[in-house]
Amino acid sequence: MFREMRRHKQQLPKETCEQILRTAPRGVLAVLGDGGYPYTVPLDFVYEDGKIYFHSAVTGHKLDAIKASDKCSFCVLDEGEQKPGEWWYYFNSVVAFGRIRRITDEEAMLYALRKLGNKYFPTAEEVEADIARSFSRVAVLELTIEHLSGKHVQEK
Repeated sequence: MFREMRRHKQQLPKETCEQILRTAPRGVLAVLGDGGYPYTVPLDFVYEDGKIYFHSAVTGHKLDAIKASDKCSFCVLDEGEQKPGEWWYYFNSVVAFGRIRRITDEEAMLYALRKLGNKYFPTAEEVEADIARSFSRVAVLELTIEHLSGKHVQEK
């Protein structure tokens, strides 16, 4: 169902792709939006065991698109590097294809929100305070990865 990478010499192993998903600060979610147009949105996320979790408002374009079609892709880039004396960058990209759903179970939502919070907040206390403050106004999304692809890129 998913295409093989054309430039297979640049393909990253699955373990490297997963490491990038564990450490990248944010990525871009792509869903099928209004009128058949792609809709992309940059998001904070957390990766764990073949799943990517996001938080969201409880209404909006993204949730409407997910209700209409659960297929999506999610793309991240690592920080990249510029070698001394070179103007171009070397970086790695990862694209995850899969199906996304809204989590409705309260315990599963809390688990995912804590994982997200622990990635971004400086302390567990701040995570818990933010959850207590915003839990009634937050949706939690879970992307189950069906295909993962990574690539090492040299811009030049």
